[in-house]
Amino acid sequence: MMSSAAIAPDSDQTARARLRDAAMSVYAHHGAKGATVQVIAAEAGVSTGLIRHYFGSKDGLLAACDIHAIGALLDQAHRALADESIPPEFVTGMYHSTRAEVRYLARALVEGSRSAAELYEVGSKLAERFLSERWPDQFPPGSPATRDAAAVMSSMHLGPLVLHVHLSRRIGVDSLDPAHAPRVGAAMTTLYSTLGEFFAAENGKQLADGLSEVSEESRRTSGGLP
Repeated sequence: MMSSAAIAPDSDQTARARLRDAAMSVYAHHGAKGATVQVIAAEAGVSTGLIRHYFGSKDGLLAACDIHAIGALLDQAHRALADESIPPEFVTGMYHSTRAEVRYLARALVEGSRSAAELYEVGSKLAERFLSERWPDQFPPGSPATRDAAAVMSSMHLGPLVLHVHLSRRIGVDSLDPAHAPRVGAAMTTLYSTLGEFFAAENGKQLADGLSEVSEESRRTSGGLP
């Protein structure tokens, strides 16, 4: 084990990055509870004192992981939301992040980190704008149906991240490996296209109409969640 004295000043950035990367890896595999300072320090090959030295606490270290793994995506999403000329395509960027970052994000979405939760919210708002701009009659701006559709759309796009263990086992490759991101995207695009054809046909239209009626009745009786 290294001590804080073993790290020269000119290698501080390397030590910080090593701790951050170790924390991302441990968090991705074991979650927040399993990512103890002892396990993280052992993974990085340093003393626990360096975590306190560089980050103050485990919470400070995980906050740095959030900034590193999610911060750029979140900034991109906020810029897209503010600039109406930018289409909501930032979700694809998640699958092209480094393997360590995307695995961290996948776990953060499950564990509920603040940055991951904010990313989901901004993504849902982008999806809502996307739907309303392109199909305003079907998705009126601000309507409960549009909000529901946008939230489900965001969940569908993030689902492959959260369920990556099962998805990888089923398709036979590591779905979080950036090299295989186009394969996941192509499958999703094909599904959207094919299901659109199905719901445009008679049987699909009947099913969609029936679900819409049930959905409206559910909103009237429940009043929605706060």
